[in-house]
Amino acid sequence: MKLIQAFPIVAETPAINTRRRKEAEMMLKLMRAPAKYVQGQDALSQVYEETKDLGKSFLFICSRSGHRNCYEKIGKSFSGKDAKILFEIFGGVSSIGEIEKMQGIVKDQKIDCVVGVGGGSAIDTAKATAYYEGLPVVIIPTVAATDAPCTGLSVIYNNDGTFAKYIFYPKNPDAVLVDTDVIAHAPVKFLIAGMGDALGTFFEARACEKAKAPSLENGGITKSAMALCKLCYETLLEDGYKALRACENGVVTPAVESIIEATTYLSGVGADNGGLAVSHSVYNGFTALEECEKTMHGSIVAFGTIAQLILENAPMDELDEVIDFCVSVGLPVTLNEIGVTDMNRVHIAAEKACADGESIHNMIGDVTPAQLYDALIAADVLGKEYLGE
Repeated sequence: MKLIQAFPIVAETPAINTRRRKEAEMMLKLMRAPAKYVQGQDALSQVYEETKDLGKSFLFICSRSGHRNCYEKIGKSFSGKDAKILFEIFGGVSSIGEIEKMQGIVKDQKIDCVVGVGGGSAIDTAKATAYYEGLPVVIIPTVAATDAPCTGLSVIYNNDGTFAKYIFYPKNPDAVLVDTDVIAHAPVKFLIAGMGDALGTFFEARACEKAKAPSLENGGITKSAMALCKLCYETLLEDGYKALRACENGVVTPAVESIIEATTYLSGVGADNGGLAVSHSVYNGFTALEECEKTMHGSIVAFGTIAQLILENAPMDELDEVIDFCVSVGLPVTLNEIGVTDMNRVHIAAEKACADGESIHNMIGDVTPAQLYDALIAADVLGKEYLGE
């Protein structure tokens, strides 16, 4: 199943984007984040202690792998406690029907708190169920593929699997619990994708700050947000390769802990409060190409980050640093690596990436499809040169 971007953009025209940038100059700065973030080895043994103030009855909405990998630990955490827990394996898609089904369980079982256990779809289903029922929500991610666990939004689908809407919530999750043992034993491809998604965080926020574009929370960008975004990038460079090698062997090291925090918290809170630019628009653009359907979200975001740096005419040492990082952890630096072999198809992706309302319009001076096409081809050339192709 194709991973969905963590931060969807509401459609609006470039003129409206310009107006929002002007409004942002007068807009109050703001920061939003989960009320509580807990991370570490065997963190699931503390689920009860970290959530007991949220109610006496809990519905755990799980993916199949989430249920398989977390059921026993969660059960032990609640053993002997004055609380009721119920596990439900959801249908795999955060659809309207699935959410209504979970709402029915919440009502019938008199649930006080909803918990999402798994990847993005399980998380989105839990967030939406809790929102519609006016309940607190706890997130337990089982992979580090995106920064969705810490954000205050969901992607919702119709029952036939087609896109329905985005929900932007009035608050971020009440708690996020990350068991690094679980993450370290997940397929390594998810960690790599998470690093790709996180790679764009600093550069996109930096572009938004320069353009005085509002954050995803539609507020001014704080120094705190930029500090988190910068720390996210620095952590990737320092610990990304080391974490990858550790996870390949199913072990948790300080580097693994750092990278999980970077891909989950630093990237999620940073992007939420910093904003998006080219990297995520490039992802949206390439979703129009059938050959990219199996390419993970973070992989395309990483390649889009290189294209953004080219558009900004970034110093060569910065480009080298980013490309070197991508190659070291297995992220793509060429179009072929994201599934594109026909350069004529890049025009289609560039057009879609520059559609009205896309975050690429947060760039100073804006970006046309032709300019983006040139940047994508230039990124491909640099990548091939780096790889010696």
